[in-house]
Amino acid sequence: MFADDWNLSTMKLETSILEDLGRVWVRGAIEGADLSALDRACEIGAVPGGRLEWNADLIAAAGVESRLTRVARDLVPGAFPVRILAFNKTSEMNWSVPWHQDRVIAVKERHELEGYNAWTRKAGIWHVEPPVALLEEMFFARIHLDDSDGSNGCLQVGLGTHRSGRIAAKDVLEVAEQAEVEDSVAKRGDVLFVKALTLHRSSPSQQSSSRRTLRIDYSVRSLPAPLEWALSERSNPDLDAEL
Repeated sequence: MFADDWNLSTMKLETSILEDLGRVWVRGAIEGADLSALDRACEIGAVPGGRLEWNADLIAAAGVESRLTRVARDLVPGAFPVRILAFNKTSEMNWSVPWHQDRVIAVKERHELEGYNAWTRKAGIWHVEPPVALLEEMFFARIHLDDSDGSNGCLQVGLGTHRSGRIAAKDVLEVAEQAEVEDSVAKRGDVLFVKALTLHRSSPSQQSSSRRTLRIDYSVRSLPAPLEWALSERSNPDLDAEL
């Protein structure tokens, strides 16, 4: 679906597709000044998968008043961003990721709560695997800042695999092999929304040029106290002057 075609009826259809297939496209969702702002934000995240905090560019292009967040909330009412990651796959900075589900969240501090397990600390940030009920509600937006296809290591998605719930490591490959696999071929400005428990993978890039993407994780609920999302909720555009 193209962003220019977004209305109430298409929104209901796309929400249904997201729930059924575990992914939905919004083509041309980001353009103009917002794309330029995200270009600058991606320069900050030089490390693959580097976590970003709010700054003026991210607030403008992905904050609570942005077109992107409005589309996300049309798809899943009440959604708000809880983590932002930057990726730039090149011939010098290249990697592959096997089939997996995204089952960890980033939090401000470690607090032992029932159902929150497998604590790890990455780049100074605590990560934990929450109850599956929370993961089933979560999704992420993959914002393409460069054209993406099989030649530069685009994401591959196992359609419908999110409906299997939490998949044991020993069963991941079998579930993926039974699913229809889609290459996430995209143009600059396209956005792919994916349910967190959807199996996905990517291959190394075969190109010398950049393949930049920003990923924004969304939730629809706050964490049980005293846990808090690692990403500050200060994404109000009124904060521009403070940044």
